[in-house]
Amino acid sequence: MNKEGKILRPHVEEAYAEELAALAKADDRPKPPNWHLSPWAVVTYLTGGKLKNGFEIEAKYIGNQRLMEIAVATLVTDRALLLVGIPGTAKTWVSEHLAAAISGDSKRLVQGTAGMSEDALRYGWNYARLIAEGPSDKALVPSPVMDAMAEGKIARVEELTRIPSDVQDSLITLLSEKTLPIPELNTEVQAARGFNIIATANDRDKGVHDLSSALRRRFNTVVMPLPSSLEQEVEIVKTRVEKLGKTLELPEDVVPLKEIKRLVTIFRELRDGKTIDGKTRLKSPSSTLSTAEAISVIQSGQALATHFGSGKLKAEDLAAGINGAVIKDPVQDKKVWQEYLEMVVRNRKEWKDLYEACREID
Repeated sequence: MNKEGKILRPHVEEAYAEELAALAKADDRPKPPNWHLSPWAVVTYLTGGKLKNGFEIEAKYIGNQRLMEIAVATLVTDRALLLVGIPGTAKTWVSEHLAAAISGDSKRLVQGTAGMSEDALRYGWNYARLIAEGPSDKALVPSPVMDAMAEGKIARVEELTRIPSDVQDSLITLLSEKTLPIPELNTEVQAARGFNIIATANDRDKGVHDLSSALRRRFNTVVMPLPSSLEQEVEIVKTRVEKLGKTLELPEDVVPLKEIKRLVTIFRELRDGKTIDGKTRLKSPSSTLSTAEAISVIQSGQALATHFGSGKLKAEDLAAGINGAVIKDPVQDKKVWQEYLEMVVRNRKEWKDLYEACREID
């Protein structure tokens, strides 16, 4: 089942195995216990660079390198790492690559949900064996966090603020004592060196549960910002679209850079509440219009152009995706979008095709 080319989204330690091996070979710096790479090599893996032998490491995170250095330095200590930001700021992407570079394994993952129980963070039971044999090691079902503790690896907890507050607090003992008690077996699991937790959270989602001060103190928080410039955001979208296009076997050169720049400009202007030149004030929609959403819109347009269009992304391929990304509230957001079309898009002569395509969809 794991034959090359058959997996839709391979784990990053598999997708970037060549880079990780090259870094491990060239890495002559001190490594913390149970780390596959040194902190320097982990940051190089994330931000990209050229090794002494000429091997090129692709940048996984395009942005402020200092943020990645702070994140990695946190994980060297006994403090857990909390990546915070609005949806689409590469929190999950960074946490996955950090786990792969440090532990060689990004699969120790707990996906936070509103209905999650403590079992997902601690341990559960095989109830058939529990009834037949009573509490025993064989009846115990370890969580990804428990496995990571025993193996000295990084565990990932996604959407921490989606998890109910009482379940969140079950992490406090794990993070402060580095121990997971199992009272049913009168034993405990003590964390091996190298164990730590990377959690992600955003405060824009409905149903968010604030972290208790006791839990927040156990994390070092790194705020993941939106890209600082238009050019940086365009580069991120371009890089990710090219990578995803290869995975989905979509033809190369389907997406002109001009169309990516137009989409990113629209998203940034609506997000910021003003045009790029600062001359026109705009209303902002309720949607976040993040970089991740821009990638999704381009990818959708790419598929439309390939299978139902001219083979190259055009305005009509983008229009439906933009409409869906901007209009989350059918009343408020639709009004914001229509005003933007008439005030901004209509008055840019080079955007006439996009204006007509969007009006036709509308």
